[in-house]
Amino acid sequence: MTRNIKSILTLSSVLTFGGLLLAGCVGGPASLDGEPPLTPASRYSLQVEPGLDRIALAVHENGLSGGQQAALADLVARFAIEGAPALVVEAPAGGDPVAGQAAWNVKAGLVAAGAPDHLIRIVSYVGPDPRAPILVGFETLRAAVPQCGTQWGNLSRTGDNQSSANFGCAVTANLAAQIANPRDIVSPRAMTPADAQRRAVVFDRYAKGEVTSAEREALIIGTRTSDAVD
Repeated sequence: MTRNIKSILTLSSVLTFGGLLLAGCVGGPASLDGEPPLTPASRYSLQVEPGLDRIALAVHENGLSGGQQAALADLVARFAIEGAPALVVEAPAGGDPVAGQAAWNVKAGLVAAGAPDHLIRIVSYVGPDPRAPILVGFETLRAAVPQCGTQWGNLSRTGDNQSSANFGCAVTANLAAQIANPRDIVSPRAMTPADAQRRAVVFDRYAKGEVTSAEREALIIGTRTSDAVD
């Protein structure tokens, strides 16, 4: 009887150990192999996807219509928000004088709507007809939001000493969804000019030995707010 119990316990231990080994072999490693990132935090990074905001304007011999002028004004407003480097006016190739004049009319309409003249370029494109529509637009950028959780490795398999395949994906996806200007991902913004007038005031007070910091309104003791604003 005792021998049978020992045999049963031994068999149970072997099965348990074998089960653990099999459990450790289920699924790929947490990193799902592949090329390891330089650092765990660099597996995912903010990326941008290019796009195009463009409208087509029919060629009229008598100039731009009211609807076309309104469409150009809306395009200029979107251009200002986007911060694209250039507005491109594409005229159909073929040497048609009316289409050529229409392209210059479009440029004038863009300037009248507030677009900087030096940011507008006129180019030609091969169209199906010499009086094909005038194309006006600019390049856009959109933050690419990664799709997290599409694949999962076995998080208990860390033998390759690499981070999991989804490590950092959620943080990057949240940033991409919230960023206001995707061009900030590509390059930092230029610094705004310094406040020379305020700097001169501070230097003048410093030279006189006066306090250079701005005055702070006095707090009322026993209350949680300062003086009321009229």
